[in-house]
Amino acid sequence: MRVLFATLLLAAGAASAADDDLRKTAAGLFGRLEAPAAVLTPEAALGRALFWDTRVSRDGKTACASCHAAATWGADTRVFPIDARGKPTARRSPSVFNSMSAASLRWVGDRKDGAAQAEGSITGSLGFDTRDVALARLKELEYLAAFRRAYPNDPDPLTLQNYGRSLAAYQATLVTPSAFDRFLGGDDNALSAKQKSGLRTFVATGCGGCHSGKLFGGTSLQRFGIVKEYWQETGSKTPDLGRYLVTKKDEDRYVFRVPILRNIAKTGPYFHDGSVATLERAVRVMASVQLGRTLDDGAAGDIVAFLESLTGEVPKHYAPPE
Repeated sequence: MRVLFATLLLAAGAASAADDDLRKTAAGLFGRLEAPAAVLTPEAALGRALFWDTRVSRDGKTACASCHAAATWGADTRVFPIDARGKPTARRSPSVFNSMSAASLRWVGDRKDGAAQAEGSITGSLGFDTRDVALARLKELEYLAAFRRAYPNDPDPLTLQNYGRSLAAYQATLVTPSAFDRFLGGDDNALSAKQKSGLRTFVATGCGGCHSGKLFGGTSLQRFGIVKEYWQETGSKTPDLGRYLVTKKDEDRYVFRVPILRNIAKTGPYFHDGSVATLERAVRVMASVQLGRTLDDGAAGDIVAFLESLTGEVPKHYAPPE
């Protein structure tokens, strides 16, 4: 009995040491997300109202939230969402959760931050013909008082610049810590054995080379299809030239922003064109076209299990204000 007890203690000690080593490696490569303050500032509260208000659009039926559903963790299951002009967007809508700390936004990184993204959407997906028309709509909807509360020191608070700032402030509160973050915080039981194995495989395979930082991506632009053309694996009907369409530089052909993997298990279909339906298939595609590796069922399954540990809770305030 004593021998058995000693053996169990040794095994437990070895497992704990292995967890500590894994935690140290993961903390160095990625990092831990923490939830922001629960109470919204007047600026963020204004952004919340605007984010969910369908009246602030060309058709009076489309809001920022229209392409970022709570049921799908701030993403859109449609391959090409429909904008306020009734036309499909060029690419699918990724999740807004955790996105405000990314280095740039949108699939080709052509918006430097959340405020710029929100301003751009005014004459983009929200469909207004001009910025002046959008500003007139905000005034018509009697938003002036809310803008004054949000920007009390601004003599002319109701501007489109402040519109963008307030939306960015609200979206910055949409942070979703998960089991992975609890593991980094010292909880050995936050991840299952399979998820820990998946984390090791994720790192050993080289996935963390691009999907790094607290968001597991969102900090760099990379060519999609380093080893082979991506559409050979995704089955995409029409190759997307990516960032080249913005810069016209040959080196930007098929270059996209590295997707954020937070909540990735809830935000399919995958890639800029929604060409892959399942997360396991997306993992295999990435290993093939980016790293030149073919994953066996065990490795692919373990990585998927780990990625599921990046799913956090939908913030309670991700809903229209009462």
